[in-house]
Amino acid sequence: MNIEVNSSNLKFLECFSSDTRIKIIELLNIRPMNIKDLAEALGISSAIVTKHIQKLEEASIITTESVPSTRGRQKICHLTLDSATLQFRVKEQADQNRYAVSIPIGQYSSYEVKPTCGLSSDIKIIGMVDDPRYFSDPEHVKACHLWFGSGYIEYRIPNYLVGKQRIRSISISLEICSEAPHYNENWPSDLSFYLNDVCLGTWTCPGDFGAVKGVYTPAWWDLGTQHGLLKQITIDAEGSYIDGIRMSAKSVEDLAVGLNEDIRFRICAPETATHSGGLSMFGKQFGNYDQDIQVYVAY
Repeated sequence: MNIEVNSSNLKFLECFSSDTRIKIIELLNIRPMNIKDLAEALGISSAIVTKHIQKLEEASIITTESVPSTRGRQKICHLTLDSATLQFRVKEQADQNRYAVSIPIGQYSSYEVKPTCGLSSDIKIIGMVDDPRYFSDPEHVKACHLWFGSGYIEYRIPNYLVGKQRIRSISISLEICSEAPHYNENWPSDLSFYLNDVCLGTWTCPGDFGAVKGVYTPAWWDLGTQHGLLKQITIDAEGSYIDGIRMSAKSVEDLAVGLNEDIRFRICAPETATHSGGLSMFGKQFGNYDQDIQVYVAY
């Protein structure tokens, strides 16, 4: 997630002006906790904790859920934001000239996958689990969650440029993690990202997350994996980055994007990788972030 340092993001930035809120984030990084447990750990009242939790929730840093307890209900707090990059300088030209598209994870244009694998909408499993043929099922466009042990999935990003317009940068935000049988939070996977067959770089996901229920994951889902990590891939004139960390020197010039040509985005989990841990993806109504693949093209 990219956060511009400006007055419109004060709710987010103010969250880090309090020692108490920083300590809450540290505690929730270890495990989800309820208000009472947080108050005891911090040595303050539950009322004060509740006020801090409200600020963190408004900034989308944490989420809360009300669950039954021995004495009525309790509010469980989850840390949902994995990382954020602060932008102090914003290129005005890029902001004034850009377009955004949201691509459902089920609307891929090409794939090659091996088990374990499968697809799910928000209401049911699509086809049969561990049978790659169902990635061609017409209902695959309804997928909100998909996974495979190795292979790739590819999407087409529409190119709306005309005349002499040229791409300045492409930013892609998506929720992903590894893919282990059932789930395994210590299951590294080397994931490589491509645009127009140009490898932007590789990121190693630490695991396949299933110990905590995904914020938006349907209640009926019980096949293990619950959510992923929200990652942002950016390619500009200077190189390729993931969450602001440089992956390679590949730039937008290397993509050779032509007029009236779609931009192909591929995510690969190679069987030959050092950490061959597969890929899980999450769209709207699944995981911790209620979004599909968000793409921003600046020109």
